[in-house]
Amino acid sequence: MAGPGKLFIGGLSFATKEDKLAEVFGKYGILEEVDVVWDTDTGRSRGFGFVKYADARRAEDALEAMKGATLDGRAIRVEGVLLFCGCLMFV
Repeated sequence: MAGPGKLFIGGLSFATKEDKLAEVFGKYGILEEVDVVWDTDTGRSRGFGFVKYADARRAEDALEAMKGATLDGRAIRVEGVLLFCGCLMFV
């Protein structure tokens, strides 16, 4: 899940789940994918996730609207994501 329309969301509360990301970021457009990254050893959130919009313009709208926002009591970091030579890059 990379490329146009994909956003990285960092600083998530350990309690934030995919349904909450879908609720908050879905206000800006149709989401194709929503993922919170989980630690396989502890079963806890790693504190970050990704959303991917069907329309890259909606991702840009969400990026601008959600910069500096809080979610579940925590300040979050929202960045665009590109795939470059097989590596994720935040832009």
